Amino acid sequence: MTYDVVIRATGRYLPERVFTNHEFEAFLDTSDDWIVQRTGIRERHLAAPAEKNSDMGLAAARQCLERAGLDAGEIDLLIVPTVTPDTVFPATANWLQGKLGNNRAWSFDLNAGCSGFIYGLSVATALLRTGQARRCLLVGSEKMSALCDFTDRSTCVLFGDGAACLLLEAVEPDRNPQGYGIKEFAMGTEGQHAEFLYQPAGGSSQPPTVTSVLAHQHYIHMLGRDVYVHAVRRMEQTINDVLAKGGAVAQDIAWFIPHQANARIIETINERMGLPSERFYVNIDRYGNTTSATIPICLDELDQAGQLKPGDKLVLFTFGTGLTWGSCLLTWGSP
Repeated sequence: MTYDVVIRATGRYLPERVFTNHEFEAFLDTSDDWIVQRTGIRERHLAAPAEKNSDMGLAAARQCLERAGLDAGEIDLLIVPTVTPDTVFPATANWLQGKLGNNRAWSFDLNAGCSGFIYGLSVATALLRTGQARRCLLVGSEKMSALCDFTDRSTCVLFGDGAACLLLEAVEPDRNPQGYGIKEFAMGTEGQHAEFLYQPAGGSSQPPTVTSVLAHQHYIHMLGRDVYVHAVRRMEQTINDVLAKGGAVAQDIAWFIPHQANARIIETINERMGLPSERFYVNIDRYGNTTSATIPICLDELDQAGQLKPGDKLVLFTFGTGLTWGSCLLTWGSP
């Protein structure tokens, strides 16, 4: 049997510390106006020094489980898309599973940068559809401040910390006559452009040394203009691809939910598609780019605000390091 996969609950967590653009003015040649005009970001949340990625993921997962009325022990699959793991190994998903007190779920991390959540959603959906698991916690969690060079104004102003979680559940199609759930994906990668956005050192090809640390090689390095051009092109493409695969048109979609990398990217895609801006959800002004957590944070905000109705068609779409991109077409609701 092939199962339908529905989103049963959501949850999110943002660290207490809010870091505004004005605070950068004390140590960088920048300003609130400069940052807002170029990115749309006004503030972001930063994790406390001792606050781990898995701690943030734990808070989001617990909220999600509470809303679903489930115990952690009822989860049999746990996936954490992230580029800021607690440790290189074991996976942050393993640390999180232990903190949840779950000894049943199999768990692993997934690294696809800002595309990690959509990639993780695709993997989780495939596993649930084929009956390899029944319930999955998909937890996008990032401590991006740990990878930010706070002397580099071109990158450090972009990112924030946070986590969000979806509870995905496999259901028999005859129990889901409304047709709720995940429908289609469209994914892609251009590995030849990997150096447009990457962390040079820290992996096996360049292990940590005093020299690499002093050269700031363990932080985010980005060719901003190149990333921008590819992001606009690929995100527009993946929206059109997933709509075509699902036999839908843009006018059918209640919400387009983009990865929150840069407000100008979202605005450009919106303009090129000729759709009302109100149908593109944007919260980058409050959180910055939380990488794999941006899309699930958006979903949780919309859900908790009562702006998602059963039967609404949504398109989630993203672009990130790799270079990677992807999209998902789904119908909101759970039988």
